[in-house]
Amino acid sequence: MPIILYVLFAISFLPFVMAWTAIYFRINQFGTFDNHHPRQQQAALTGTGGRVQAAQANAWEALLLFTMVCFIAYASGLDLNRLDGVALLYLATRVLHPVLYIANLAWLRSGVFVVGMGCCLYIVYLAASQ
Repeated sequence: MPIILYVLFAISFLPFVMAWTAIYFRINQFGTFDNHHPRQQQAALTGTGGRVQAAQANAWEALLLFTMVCFIAYASGLDLNRLDGVALLYLATRVLHPVLYIANLAWLRSGVFVVGMGCCLYIVYLAASQ
């Protein structure tokens, strides 16, 4: 199986990891985990917890984009094995992104995000060049 599909599988877990991490911050900030109104509690998170919540939202968005990029590459007939390097670079950016988000390193986080977007654009460019 091509590496890009393993990367797609791996990044599909990142939003859940962020959600589980946010539970710690919800309990820490509010003293309890409100499973009756979780979205209200999540929206009220501040500081590091708020950044974890934002990183989770970004992980969902990035997963949707990368899923579509994989579909475009596959549908174009592009040899997915050609994408190993760019797929692994994308994986690195998606793992690093929430770390930088939580650490409040906004400029580095934005730079890593741009590199990840560049990976997606490059894959679509290759697919379009078929």
